Amino acid sequence: MIRYIIKKELKEIFRDGRFKISAAIVFLLALVAFFVTFKQYKNTAAQYNEAKVNERKVWESQGAKNPHSAAHYGNYVFKPKSPLSLIDQGVDKYTGVSVFLEAHNRNEAAFSDAADQTALSRFGALTPDFILLYIIPLIIILIGYNIFSKEVEGNTFFILKSQGVVGWKLFVGKWLAALIPTMVIATVLFAVAAIALTSLNDFGLFEWKEIFALYFVYLLYYLIFINVVLFISSKVKKSGIALVINLVFWVLACFVAPKVASNLADAKYPYPSHQEFNEQIANESKQGLDGHNPWNEESQKLRLQILKEYKVDSVHKLPFNFNAFLMQKGEEYQAQVYAKHYGLLKEKAKKQGGVYKSLSSISPFLPTRFLSMAIANTDYESHWAFTEAAEEYRVGVQRFLNGTTEKNAKYNERYVAPADTWSKLEEFSYESPTFTEVYKQNTGVFSVLVIWFVLTAALLFFTNKKY
Repeated sequence: MIRYIIKKELKEIFRDGRFKISAAIVFLLALVAFFVTFKQYKNTAAQYNEAKVNERKVWESQGAKNPHSAAHYGNYVFKPKSPLSLIDQGVDKYTGVSVFLEAHNRNEAAFSDAADQTALSRFGALTPDFILLYIIPLIIILIGYNIFSKEVEGNTFFILKSQGVVGWKLFVGKWLAALIPTMVIATVLFAVAAIALTSLNDFGLFEWKEIFALYFVYLLYYLIFINVVLFISSKVKKSGIALVINLVFWVLACFVAPKVASNLADAKYPYPSHQEFNEQIANESKQGLDGHNPWNEESQKLRLQILKEYKVDSVHKLPFNFNAFLMQKGEEYQAQVYAKHYGLLKEKAKKQGGVYKSLSSISPFLPTRFLSMAIANTDYESHWAFTEAAEEYRVGVQRFLNGTTEKNAKYNERYVAPADTWSKLEEFSYESPTFTEVYKQNTGVFSVLVIWFVLTAALLFFTNKKY
């Protein structure tokens, strides 16, 4: 019986010109989105590899030079692009892809894609995640908004009952009939993405379990939408009214809820302005050790401490270059100041994220969005991980450069390091969080999505078991 109901519903769905046109438009949009993103993806890969190699060449070809001059000369490190950013670019578009590392300063990531775009980009971009998050739910609404109400409007419900159709079988058949076209569309899109990813050779480590996890998350999202759409269709006798209610739900879930959650999080835990943040760092930096100023109070304290420790009466008698030693201590103090203030900023971002995630219960869009970006390694946590790795490397670079002078020069002597010094510096290496780490960080959000599915399925089943 269920098989016949599914067959009958699918015939009606595929016979409907609106579905054919909509599905064709979705596939066309998806193909364009994948093509554009794939092209951008390959260009980024090429630019990343070229920039990384060139930057290292520039660093190693500085020639004989004072190490502190090399520290101010600086170098760039680049954020590798995650393979699954082909599907969900997350916040990567806005956060920048490279960090300039130099002495005394912790710089923020720069050169984001959004910075190179025109004002038209504010209207949004056609990307695969846009199709998956916004457009496919619309197709579900188109498939299911009248799946029950049409039986009432056409007086066919009583004919079905008179022919012995059991209520729960009718319900299951219609539910599966709404699910099959959705699964076909989603499966084709993910298959295209997987084929595209496997065709790339030098773009990070692509793991099948990640794309399967992403597919499963979106499948849960669509199941929730199917449950909601069918519930509305079963309770509203007019198809037109059911369509309007479904569209209102789509707008509230996909547009209003994320904006409300974002505004609430920002209102509860506001970020300092860029100027305030820099002023706080500058004020605290002035109170501590200044590596460039040997007459600074903290510098004098350090000098006396070292002289006492080495039992000498002059820094000239120390077995190392005190200027470079002082410079390194100044860098370490400065790094502590940056770590403290960026830590406070990160804590605030974490609290904002907590508020945002706690509001996931108001819309299935929110947990899906979080999980999609997290699995694709394009969320804020991934960006923080990269910037902290870059800062750790910057501190290590300063330690290497100051240590070179400290070991090879005397006090007040201007040291010029040989040209092969720079190649001895270890290259920057960054690996994104693993799938297991991402799963552990987002267990709560995943639970919210599962609860959404269980509750909507229970609501649909228990209110229609005697249909």
